[in-house]
Amino acid sequence: MSYNAWIVSIGNELLIGRIVNTNATWLCRKLLILGFNVKRILTIPDNEEDIIEAVEECVNRRIKVLILTGGLGPTYDDITSEALAKALGRDWVLNNEAYNMIIEKYRSRGFEITSHRIKLAKMPLNSKPLPNPIGTAPGIFTVEGETYIFALPGIPSEMEAIFNEEVEKILREIGPRIHLIEGIIVVEGIPESTLAPIIDKYMKKYGGAYIKSHPKGFEGSKPILDIRILIGNIDVSSAETKCSEILEGLSREIIESGGSIRSTSIQRLSY
Repeated sequence: MSYNAWIVSIGNELLIGRIVNTNATWLCRKLLILGFNVKRILTIPDNEEDIIEAVEECVNRRIKVLILTGGLGPTYDDITSEALAKALGRDWVLNNEAYNMIIEKYRSRGFEITSHRIKLAKMPLNSKPLPNPIGTAPGIFTVEGETYIFALPGIPSEMEAIFNEEVEKILREIGPRIHLIEGIIVVEGIPESTLAPIIDKYMKKYGGAYIKSHPKGFEGSKPILDIRILIGNIDVSSAETKCSEILEGLSREIIESGGSIRSTSIQRLSY
């Protein structure tokens, strides 16, 4: 079974460089820990045609998880919910559960209920609202074919809160339930081009392992490299053993090639 995911960030402010897309980075890490492979990160404008195109392509490709962020607010350019309904061929309706959430929040703060505020409770037919513990607009959860679709607010604190409290529970139920082990080697004195064939050898030897070097600049004339080893397995002991073998083997060959090891570590990523 495929556990692929797409992240679609929606907002003109992202495309003109006014806002840094921290949501995508945060979501990538969370999805990785939950065992999903992020295959695409798309950044698109607040444009109905672009949103529909992205959703339709994702569903047609049978991607397991689609997360949309942004465009759930009350203003004219917040069109994600309505565009999602059109992409799925569903009516855009007032969700009673979401409406009650909106009413309670605004009335508790002494605000009147306006059409722009009621808009926050509209979503594609047969969707489930996801409570927003920080802001007002609820998230949206629905399933289309084989794709689990989540639409979340673009404000990072709200997006993270809904994901942690609602989305993560769903993803744990449908995910592969694997344990992820990460090994880290910090190397000095060897260029990345010298290290490349060594990494290639270990990638081929240990199928399923992800090994990547990251140049960290120079100290004096010595290059500094950060090597990351990522292993996933249903059995945590097997993952830890495999990661240890790769770390030890790489370290030995790096030293033989003229490099030196500053530090090594292995950590279990939270599941």
